[in-house]
Amino acid sequence: MLRFLFDEPERALEGRHGETVRLMEQFISQLHSKVEAGKDVDHKLRTYEIWTRGLIFSLNELEQSHYATLRFKQKIKSSSVSQMQSDEFLMYQRYVYFDKNAFIRVFALLDKIGILLNDLLAMKTERIKPHFSYFTVLRNMRERGVHRPLTGVLDEVKGLTQEPMARLRKRRNAEIHYMNSEMLDDLVQSHKGYGLEVKLENIMAQSQDLAAGVAMVTDTLYLTFQYACGYIRKR
Repeated sequence: MLRFLFDEPERALEGRHGETVRLMEQFISQLHSKVEAGKDVDHKLRTYEIWTRGLIFSLNELEQSHYATLRFKQKIKSSSVSQMQSDEFLMYQRYVYFDKNAFIRVFALLDKIGILLNDLLAMKTERIKPHFSYFTVLRNMRERGVHRPLTGVLDEVKGLTQEPMARLRKRRNAEIHYMNSEMLDDLVQSHKGYGLEVKLENIMAQSQDLAAGVAMVTDTLYLTFQYACGYIRKR
């Protein structure tokens, strides 16, 4: 979708991304079979299909934003904005835009997974917290001791990416509630040495955190729909 910006063909459906999309498509196919067999009296299955199609689109949008972030990051060589010529500053602005777009999408996509899981598995997390997140649903599953095979692997993925996800969450919260996330480092540096040249945020570290976040979301989707395919088959 965005690779046209770099005169490149669209991404082939391969790797973990491709496996995940195929599992989601398999889930949709199973839903169709159930609907055609007259097993969708409450229209829940049609709802799950729409949600799943939305998740496929959201995953693709996240992957594309992440890819654009990586490509524009490669064009940034200066250590501060004041050192940049106009062309490089434009690349930096594009990097910031797609980086911001991507880390916000990481958490938006997780929340959508949480909504699907909560409804599909009848977790009723809204009784605990009306505006719940994916992590609230996962905690509810763990505390109730239900769907343990899924809960275990999702907890493992969460644990492996806990630190980078915490940093991404901090940037997301700053962006949404306080200030532009890329200015957090500016604020810290201004406290340390007012009037000194403000160095660029650590783009390499940010890139690593974002990659971890994208991988976490993709693995979460893969494991969720691997379980969901077996779960819906038995209904």
